[in-house]
Amino acid sequence: MRGGDEQQGAVFSYIGLEERVPKDHPLRRIRVMTEAALRGLDAEFEALYARGGRPSIAPEKLLRAQLLQVLYSVRSERQLMEQLDYNLLFRWFVGLNIDDPVWDVTVFTKNRERLIAGEVSRQLLLAVVEQARANNLLSEEHFTVDGTLIEAWASRRSFRQKQDPPSRGTGARGRKLLRDTHESSTDPEARLYKKCGAAAAVPSYLGHVLTENRNGLVVGAMVTQSGNAAEREAALQLLDGAKRTAASTLGADKSYQQEAFLGELRARGVRPHVAEYEPNPKWRNWLGEQERSDPGYAISQRRRKLVEKVFGWAKQDRVRQVKLRGRARVDWLFQLVAVAHNLLRMQKLIPAQ
Repeated sequence: MRGGDEQQGAVFSYIGLEERVPKDHPLRRIRVMTEAALRGLDAEFEALYARGGRPSIAPEKLLRAQLLQVLYSVRSERQLMEQLDYNLLFRWFVGLNIDDPVWDVTVFTKNRERLIAGEVSRQLLLAVVEQARANNLLSEEHFTVDGTLIEAWASRRSFRQKQDPPSRGTGARGRKLLRDTHESSTDPEARLYKKCGAAAAVPSYLGHVLTENRNGLVVGAMVTQSGNAAEREAALQLLDGAKRTAASTLGADKSYQQEAFLGELRARGVRPHVAEYEPNPKWRNWLGEQERSDPGYAISQRRRKLVEKVFGWAKQDRVRQVKLRGRARVDWLFQLVAVAHNLLRMQKLIPAQ
């Protein structure tokens, strides 16, 4: 018998959000790991907020909402709030009841600077990495580093000549470069840069990632201003902040094949597994014969593709071109993307309880 098409609105609902989310949904395991990481940041949150005054939106809710924005490639925070208003899955993950009103989109803008000042995204990344270490998912001996171009929220036409250019530039022998004499009126910290000769220079930043070679999890991430030496300098900084064994290896591509950089790795007790150029008089290779013949060298080069998977996932409408201005804001978002990537990988790697 054909049923009637009656559309009478129900007054009450007796099914909670917990029952509406499937038991095997990936967000369930991601939420458990997120909650554990946020509980470890409780002291940091207490230090960021005043003890008196009007209660604000909980920072845990803001971070869970922004993780959803990264995981589901939501284009803007305004669209995120629209989704949060009617998407029951989003409400459950963030921690809102069915009848709770969503907050105004300007809440993100007002609270972002506070969270950036407290380095919350970096602390959250470290907390997630510690969970991976507790589940024996990390290698503390073999790492890979690489950098990628992040397009800034600015145009080439926004670059203007500086009012007070420096007397000495940052180029070789004090030569003045474009970044010394011009800056963007939209995003002054963005620089015109290109990673290959065939591409056009665009206002950009450089995002750097340090991954371990067992499962390709991110153990360190940061954003710097664009520059030829930025990748090598960031690699050393990320390596210094990572937990590693006394004798570890670092895989990298040919752009890291530089004498001073390899010397810094050896001084830290790190064996360089850096890709080499074809023999030619223009580009010299600086690896020693013992480093070339190391049986782990070929393995490091094969595992090097894991870091490219991080960039490939992150640039799917996440950080290909950021909608934030300023290096600190872009760095905060980039580390949040690294957190989301790790959570997505870990929910597949950790056995279901």
